[in-house]
Amino acid sequence: MRLASRLDDLGTETAFAVAAAAADWKSRGNEVYPFHLGDLDFPLAGHIVEAMNEAIAAGKTGYCPGPGIPELRAALADDIGSRRGMEFDPSEITVMTGGKPVITKFLQAIMNPGDEVLYPNPGFPIYESQIEYLGGVARPYRYLPTDDGFRIDLDQVRELITDKTVAIIYNDLQNPISAESTDEEREAVAALAQEHDLMVLSDEAYFEMRYEGDSKSIAALDGMRERTVILYTFSKKFAMTGSRLGCAVAPEALSKVFSTMNTNDESCTTHYVQWAGIAALQGTQQPVADMLDVLRGRRDAAVELVNSTPGMSVETPRSTFYLFPDVTQTLQIVGASDLADFAQKALHNTGVSFCTRNHFGRPQPGEDRSYIRFAYSGLPEERIREGLAGLRDWVGSF
Repeated sequence: MRLASRLDDLGTETAFAVAAAAADWKSRGNEVYPFHLGDLDFPLAGHIVEAMNEAIAAGKTGYCPGPGIPELRAALADDIGSRRGMEFDPSEITVMTGGKPVITKFLQAIMNPGDEVLYPNPGFPIYESQIEYLGGVARPYRYLPTDDGFRIDLDQVRELITDKTVAIIYNDLQNPISAESTDEEREAVAALAQEHDLMVLSDEAYFEMRYEGDSKSIAALDGMRERTVILYTFSKKFAMTGSRLGCAVAPEALSKVFSTMNTNDESCTTHYVQWAGIAALQGTQQPVADMLDVLRGRRDAAVELVNSTPGMSVETPRSTFYLFPDVTQTLQIVGASDLADFAQKALHNTGVSFCTRNHFGRPQPGEDRSYIRFAYSGLPEERIREGLAGLRDWVGSF
């Protein structure tokens, strides 16, 4: 079979590759603690399920408008705008099948082959995959560890910008490292975008997945609204990962382009799921608050056990549901040759499965520390304590 050569540049969400190894180990009768995939084990809230079922019963199972049903676009404009101190018109909302399509369609709309796009690394692996698959040049920018978490290396960002750079992907409340921009950092990124006339994809998937403080959007800064596309998803806040519902918030001219892309790609987002989205936005928010309380307990348990493991250290994140501990010394303790070797040894000796830094973009030159990522969103606190205590005891046995 003869396949297109561009497929050589198509990556994947590498957590799923780790999941395959974990599933294989479990199939052999072994205990597995799946810290590798950032899914949520919370049931879909009852009022959301009810709205979806009612929509199906009412016959809302056929085609609907490509940019989304008017009722959902209006609800999204109101909710997203009010939480960011902004006002959006429904015409600026394009409903999509989750957050990932926003990445692809943003790049298709603003990037020609050979254009350069800056993206966070480590970061969500689909950024790198889609830039290269669509013929762009992926320019990774790094984060630097500080006493208060990770910070974007702004000096490197400045050096990376050339006359071929057309956009920067910016992920505040970041996966995998849970980094959150200071006001100064966010303003610096905005200033660079304006100085060099760059479009910005602001990935705000975790905007409301936080335990303290308030989130801010780069789109709300002066001069940024007209050059920013916000990626919004129902997956995290409402535990609707399998429902595949999200949207792009963009200047109206770009929203029209996204709508045309929707028509070409999938015709429309599932009709009855959109009614469930309206219920999620406009119904009780108590399930969201309850979920965040549970996740906070899981975070605290995971941080405590990670920091009690020889050679590991991590700051307590204020958002997302990931930990990104430094395990440089731990690798030396257990005699692992590299991160892949450490991950395999940990899985086979403790059942703890996790992603490593190498699953979130190709490592950059000069990196001298080793990191792994724990997702604590899919395990009850009891299982978190059990799994990470076993990992701690195994490392401590050397």
